[in-house]
Parts: sequence; structure tokens; C-alpha cells
Amino acid sequence: MSVDGDGVGHVTIAGPAQPRLDIRAAFSTIPKVFRLAWQAHRVASIALVLITLLAAAVPAAQAWVAKMIVDSVVQVLNAGLTARQGLNWVLPYLLFELVLITLGALFAEGRMLLQRMLSGIIRFQLNTAIMDKSLALDLQYFENAAFYDQLQNARNETEFRVMTMIETCFTMIQNLITFASFLVILLAFSPLITLLLVVATIPSLIVQMRYSDMFVFMLTMRAPEHRRMNYLEHLLTVDNSAKEVKLFGLGQPLLQRYQKLFWKFHRQEMELMERRSVMSLFWGMLTTLSYYGAYVWIVWRTINGSITLGDLTLYLVVFRQAQTTVLAIFSNTGELYESGRFMENLFSFLRLKPQMASAADPLPVPRPIRQGIEFRNVSFRYPGRKQWALRDVSLHIAPGEKLALVGANGAGKTTFVKLLTRLYDPTEGEILLDGVDLREYDLDDLRQRIGVIFQDFVRYHATARENIGFGQIDALDDDRRIADAAQRGGADEVIATLPRGYDTMLGAWFEMGHELSGGQWQKIALGRAFMRDGEVLVLDEPTSALDAEREYDIFQRFRALTKGKIALLISHRFSTVRMADHICVLEGGRLTEYGTHEELLLLGGTYDRLFNLQAAGYR
Repeated sequence: MSVDGDGVGHVTIAGPAQPRLDIRAAFSTIPKVFRLAWQAHRVASIALVLITLLAAAVPAAQAWVAKMIVDSVVQVLNAGLTARQGLNWVLPYLLFELVLITLGALFAEGRMLLQRMLSGIIRFQLNTAIMDKSLALDLQYFENAAFYDQLQNARNETEFRVMTMIETCFTMIQNLITFASFLVILLAFSPLITLLLVVATIPSLIVQMRYSDMFVFMLTMRAPEHRRMNYLEHLLTVDNSAKEVKLFGLGQPLLQRYQKLFWKFHRQEMELMERRSVMSLFWGMLTTLSYYGAYVWIVWRTINGSITLGDLTLYLVVFRQAQTTVLAIFSNTGELYESGRFMENLFSFLRLKPQMASAADPLPVPRPIRQGIEFRNVSFRYPGRKQWALRDVSLHIAPGEKLALVGANGAGKTTFVKLLTRLYDPTEGEILLDGVDLREYDLDDLRQRIGVIFQDFVRYHATARENIGFGQIDALDDDRRIADAAQRGGADEVIATLPRGYDTMLGAWFEMGHELSGGQWQKIALGRAFMRDGEVLVLDEPTSALDAEREYDIFQRFRALTKGKIALLISHRFSTVRMADHICVLEGGRLTEYGTHEELLLLGGTYDRLFNLQAAGYR
């Protein structure tokens, strides 16, 4: 949380860091990745470690067996033994080599199987962790574009990178152990050449790491554009936008925007990859030259009789494999570094914390509500903005009272609801429930006591039963309660026409799905709001998509439907608003008028003007 100049706190989302070598930060993600593997499957993780250790010893053993085979053949030829005698002499080494080759193949397949076993579980864990973190964060994060950039970066290549890191780490461990076994042989032959082989690969490693930084930075910076591409893809492929896209001829223009963004990114990526390839090729030649220098030195030592043909075979195999292993180690290091930089984005996202304070010892919400709800000098502005959404609002809502909020778009009505449901906390002032600040109550318990239908309610692509039952998830199996909530919201009439009743899949995304009209969806959403067994009911434009007859029917029964509950009603239809006990007029975030319908008409202010303006349209 940061604080701007006038004392208003807001969420600060970290932007992408400039491309730089930061080895400590990148490699610090390795233990976290291994914890993911351990949590995914402990037996598979242990088996993977054992296979890696055993497989690491195979290459050196194979090189030694190759030397023994060659030296044995030379001894057989020098001793003048028969072919059968010679074969018997060499055969044990040949069989030993066959065993080593078989073990190498078994270890490779075993490791691949274990990695695939871990991959699916880890992918599930990562997606779950991201969704769980999103659930824990406050609404203010979701109304901040920078948050979506960070979410995009957290998801960007994460699934691929975490398995790359696990596979690379085990490969690197195996290569390090293998190289250590080679090192014993190489140092005995020539410490200087051994040092040369290692040092010659360092420039190539630095180049790879430098370009890895640039690649990660490029993808991180492109998060907003990537989200725009995802949005365009969404617009062009879902039912919600299909009608307008077709009728307005937006398909090809939007597709061209998508293509333009793709080719822009593709060119940038290819330019970077081309530079990376050229530099890697240049420095890679140094490694190649160092290998051939060692090659010449070994051949010369053999020709002058310093080493045997078996030694020649051993050293050539070891030098070749040692160089390959060193290159693999440095390549592994580069891959770990690059993947580590990507994983930083994920772990940075998972470190985000909710900004709304929770009480150390939260109170249960009173049942029933006895004193009501009080807004006391409440002011609020959204994080990062200077304009007040609400300013110095004070009012009291008695138990069982029906309060209507009236005002132009942007007057603060929905903000009022967000504060009441504690999606945000006031910037100034306090909201009291039975004389206690909302911040002192258990947040989950508070929200359990409030039923809400927002104007932009969700259309769940699920069964009709679930669409209503989601209003009280722990009562999803209570068919009687679901049917009662559907009847109160008018959804029972809709469900009666569906082919499978409450078991009908709503929406067109899944098989056997049944699409509804806007008014039918709104009845379903009303049923969901009535499903909540709370003492506060909030209806934000609850009948905007209903026909006049159905709206009249619902509000004729409005008091019966909300009996014993505090009802907060937001509507632009004054035929609906007048049914409330009191009406609150908001203008520019301020409470300018308050009273009954009759009192506000007599006041002759904004409400009177708007009511008569709307009424004139029906005359």
C-alpha cells in the first residue's frame, strides 16, 4: 500500500524491472520450485533424485569400459591368442558395457515418466495457487489495469517454465556429477587443458544470460498488449459479442488488429533471437577450438608413445563428453536463469496481500439486526484517483426499512453498495451495523448476511439450479429453498419452460446449453439474490431487463418479498422507487435530498424534477 500526497492509500503494482543480470534473484526461485515438486508427489520426487544420481555415474563408467575393451584387444593381438580365446578375454567388458547402456536407457525413460507424472500435478497446483490468490485479493486490485498486467506476467510461460526448471535442475545435477567423475580423469592427464575447456565456455554463458534478461523484459513489457490480443480473441470467439461483431461488420477489422499485434511482437522476438544466435555462434566457436586443441594434444601424446591406444580412446571419449557436459551445464545454468526470471513474476504475484484491514478478533454479525445501519460522515475515493466518489454521506437505515438510491450515472450509488458490502472500506468516516464499525465484524459472516444483485450480474454457464443456488452455496442441495427463491424472483416461470427444468444447462458454451433472454437471465439473478438468507437485500437495477408487467408484479409484492429485511434499492424507474420507505438522492457523490416520496415531491428539488420528467413520458 502506498500513500499519495493527500493521504489516500492505494494499491501499488510493481512494474517490470529493467533488463539486468540478477543471478541471486533468478536462482532464489529454485528452492520454491522444488517445494512445488515435493508437494506434488513426494515419492516421484525422491525417485527422480535417485535416478539422477545413478544415471550421473554411467558416462564415466562407459568411458572406462571403452578403454578396457581397446586395451584388451591390443593385449590379445600382442599375445597371439586365438579368436575364441581373445573373445573370452574381452567378453566380460562387452557385457558390462551392454549393462551400462541398458541402465542408461532405463534411467532416461524412468526420468521422463516421473517428470510427466509431476508435470500435470504441478500445473494444477500453479493454476490453483493463482486462482486462490485472486480470491483472497480485494476488489480494488481487479479495478486496476496494472494488476491484470501482473496477472498476465504471472501466467506467462509459468507452466512451461516450472517444469523446465525441475527438468533442468535434475539434468544439471546429473551433469555436474558426471563432470566431476570426468574431472578426476582429465586432471590426471592435463590440468591446463581441463581449465581451458571450462573457461572457454564462460563467455557463451554470459551472452545467454544477458539475452535471457532482455527476452524476459520484452515479454513482461508486452503484458498489456498480450492482454489486448487475448481480449480481441475473446471478442471474436464468444456468443456475448457475436451478434454485434457480425451486424456491425467488426470481424475482419478486429482480426486485423489481432494480426497486427502478433506480427509486431513476432518481429521484435525474432530480432532478439537473431542477435542471440549470432553472439552464441561467435562465442561457441571458442569452445569448439579449445576442444580441437585438446584433440590434437591427445593424438600427439599417443603418437609419441606417452599413452596407449586404450588411453587414447578413454581421453578422447572423456574430453568429448566433458566438453559436451560443460556446455550442457552452462546451458542448464542459462535455462535456469531465464526460467527463474519468469518464475519471479509468479512468486511476485503470489506475494500480493489484501489491503483491507481485518480485525484481529472479529465479531459475529448480530442476528437479528436491532439498531440498523448507519453511514457516519462517509467519504470515499477509488485508489489512485483524486476525485471523490462519495463525500460526507450520513444517514441511518432502520431494521426492516426499504431505502431507494436515486441519482445520475456516476453519482455514487454503486459505490454506496460496495461500501455497505465491504468490497471497499471508507476513506473517511465509518459505517456502523448495530453501532459497531463494519471493520470489526468477520468479513465472511458479514457478506453471508447480505443478498445482492448487481446490474452487471453474472450469467453462469451452469444449470438453472446452480445459477440460483450459488446465492447460498452451502444450500445448493436444498431443492425446496431453491424453488422458493426462484418463485420470489419470478424465475420459476422461466424454469418451467426449460426442457430439463432445474437441471437445464443455461448459456450456450456447453453441450445441451439453453440460452435465455436478458429479462429471463435477470429473473434468474433475482432468484439468486432471494436465495441468500440474510437480513439485508441490495437490488441494483433489479428489473431493468424485465417487461413492465413483470416489473409491476414483482414490486406489488416488494414488501412481502423483503419483509423483515433491510432493502436497498437502486433504480432509474420512479414507479419502483416510490415504493421505498425513504429515498436518498445522490448528486456528485453527495447526499442532497432525503425523505419519503411525498416529502421529496413537496421539496420541489432534483427528485421532483426527475419524477415529473419521467412521468411526462407516460402521459
